Amino acid sequence: MDIINKALAFEKQKLNALTTSDRVLIVREAKTLILGLNEIYKEKKDEKIMDMMKRLTEIKRKVEKRLKGRPLTA
Repeated sequence: MDIINKALAFEKQKLNALTTSDRVLIVREAKTLILGLNEIYKEKKDEKIMDMMKRLTEIKRKVEKRLKGRPLTA
């Protein structure tokens, strides 16, 4: 259950004024947490774990969107 505590701490983390390298690290950490929670979810089928994965995925997408930047217009 250590991964669940890490995921809860990750959710409470501030995401203000991040450098590019900080964003990359956050995306990688979120991905590893989501995959770890997925393994636990496969065994227990607990909806709380699924909700946590959804929240982490939303944070990951938000940071990735900022990391990739806006598409260029022609």
